[in-house]
Amino acid sequence: SMSGLDFMTKIYNGELPLANIAKILNFRLSKVEKGSISFEGSPTKEHFNISGSIHGSWYGALLDSAMACSILTTLAKGLTTTTLEYKINIIRPLKLGTAIRATGLVKHSGKSTGVATGSIIGKDDRILYATGSTTCLVLEL
Repeated sequence: SMSGLDFMTKIYNGELPLANIAKILNFRLSKVEKGSISFEGSPTKEHFNISGSIHGSWYGALLDSAMACSILTTLAKGLTTTTLEYKINIIRPLKLGTAIRATGLVKHSGKSTGVATGSIIGKDDRILYATGSTTCLVLEL
């Protein structure tokens, strides 16, 4: 067992694997620090909805991962987190293949819950595509 920050750092360094969802959703861990996580990636045709645009769940899963993992970085050895509730706002649609960064930022890390916000922005840091917020439950491993 290790702290959440140590766990995420080992994933970042390639010593532990990122969850399979990262392959499915085409993103990778790009930054780890206490209280903040970033993923980078881009949507593919695999992520289309029936209307031929990027499915809302792609934004949701990416933000859920970034926000929950940011809370994880604040937790001591023997603790983990799971999402209790999250909300997202899709501000503008992503075009196929657009390179983005999804960041989670901790607002509160307590004994029983953690709260974080998230954003998906273009890699040039100019365009905001989506925002999110979450409440996560803190659990003993």
